[in-house]
Amino acid sequence: MSISAKQIILDNPPTGKVEYDLSSPESTFKVVTKELSESQLGPKQVLVKTLYLSNDPTQRGWIQKDQDPAKAYVPPVLKGDIVKSLGVGKVIAAGSESKYEAGDFVSGFMGWTEYGIIEETAIFTKIDTTKKLPLFYYLTIFGMTSLTAWIGLHEIAEIKETDTVLVSAASGATGSIVVQLAKKIFNCKKVVGISSSEEKCKYVESIGADVCLNYNDEDFAKKLAAASGETGYSVYWDNVGGATLDLALLNLALKGRVVACGAIAAYNDSSLSQINNWFCVITKRLTVKGFIVGDHAAKYGEAINTLTTGLMSGKISVKEGVDFTVVDCQGDKFDQVPKTWGKLFSSKPNGKLVTLVSEN
Repeated sequence: MSISAKQIILDNPPTGKVEYDLSSPESTFKVVTKELSESQLGPKQVLVKTLYLSNDPTQRGWIQKDQDPAKAYVPPVLKGDIVKSLGVGKVIAAGSESKYEAGDFVSGFMGWTEYGIIEETAIFTKIDTTKKLPLFYYLTIFGMTSLTAWIGLHEIAEIKETDTVLVSAASGATGSIVVQLAKKIFNCKKVVGISSSEEKCKYVESIGADVCLNYNDEDFAKKLAAASGETGYSVYWDNVGGATLDLALLNLALKGRVVACGAIAAYNDSSLSQINNWFCVITKRLTVKGFIVGDHAAKYGEAINTLTTGLMSGKISVKEGVDFTVVDCQGDKFDQVPKTWGKLFSSKPNGKLVTLVSEN
C-alpha cells in the first residue's frame, strides 16, 4: 500500500512576521508531496490519516529561527520539517510492536500533512468512539486549550470563590474556557474579560463574564481600573504579555496571582514584550507563575471529568460557529492550512479554531 500525501514544511524559519503566501520566494512554508507506505513503519510507529488540526498561538514559537533546543519545551520545527501541530487522526497501519491498530482514532502531536508516520509516543489518547462525540471535540472542549484553562485555574492560581479574575484574550480558545470555568464551575465572585472589539466583548459576556472590556477603547485603562473594585484583581490570567500585562500589574490586589499562559502580543515582534511596571511584583508581593500544561498530565483525568460535567450540564458552551469554528481545508484547499492558522494573529473568530483536513 502506497499513499501520496501533501505536506506543508517549514521553508524559511521566521524571526519576525510570518509570510503565508506560498507563491512568494520568502514564504515561511512550502507544500510538498511525499509517498508513504506501510513498509516504512518502524516497530512502534503508526501511519495516520489526519482528520482535524488544532490551531494554537504557541506553534509560532515552535517555528522560530535559530532556537536553542535546550531552552525549548518541545523540539523546534527545523527547516524542511513538517510543521508540527496537535491533531486528531485515524490509524491506517501500525508497526509490528505498536499498541495501536488500523481503524483506531487518536489525538496527539501530528502535523500539517494529509497522512503522516509518527511515533506512538506522540499519541496522547485513543479516542473512545462509543461515546459518539464529534471527533473535533478532542481539540476543543477536551483538547489541550481546555486542559490548559483547568490546570491554570485549579493548580496554578489555586482559584477561590472569593477571587476577582481578569482574563486577557478572553474570546480566544483558552480564554473563553477560563471565563466559563472561573464563573460557572469555580463560582468566582467576579470575572472580567479583555478582548479586541465590542462584538467579541458581547460574546465574552454571553458565556459568563460579568463584564468585558475592549482594549481598543480610548478609556480602556480607566475602565480596567474601575472594574477591579476597591481592592483590585486577585487573579490575572495572562494570554498576551506586553502592554496588557503591564497595565494588569498596576491593577492587581495585594498578594495577587498572575497565571502566565501566553504572550501572543510579542510572538511576531519581540519589542512588544517590554514591561515597565515590574516593580508592582515587589511592592504588591505578587506571585507570577508560568506553566506548561504537559507538566500536569497526572491531573488530566480530573480536568476531563470537570469539563465533561460542565458540557453535560450546559455550563460550558460548545456551539459551532459561536464557541469554535471549523475551517474546511480538504483536498485542493489543503494549501490554505497556513493561512487558516494565521487567523490567530489577525481575524480569528471567537473560541477555538480547528482545521478540517479530511472527513472520516
